[in-house]
Amino acid sequence: MSLPKCPKCGSEYVYEDGNMLVCPECFYEWAETEEESSDEAVVKDANGNILQNGDNVTIIKDLKVKGASSDLKRGTKVKNIRLIDDGIHNIDCKIDGFGAMKLKSEFVKKI
Repeated sequence: MSLPKCPKCGSEYVYEDGNMLVCPECFYEWAETEEESSDEAVVKDANGNILQNGDNVTIIKDLKVKGASSDLKRGTKVKNIRLIDDGIHNIDCKIDGFGAMKLKSEFVKKI
């Protein structure tokens, strides 16, 4: 019996640990009976609302921006977001006065 590849990173070095499968490269664990879903991961804002491409959001916390002379202030509106999955950030966007930027979904709320 061959084990499936890791659904997160695609590693072939998956091993069994009891009734769970474990990836030693990204440390992802899942049940053997879990069905693989081809749907993208659900991204939620700070209030638990599901975000989608093209949504408008507001920043809920002052955020420091590396290389910028000023910070992003709470209440800054961000229009037309794009959802990504680069391992750290969930949102790719352009903010007036700052330009292109990546944000974590935990620091925004849907308008």
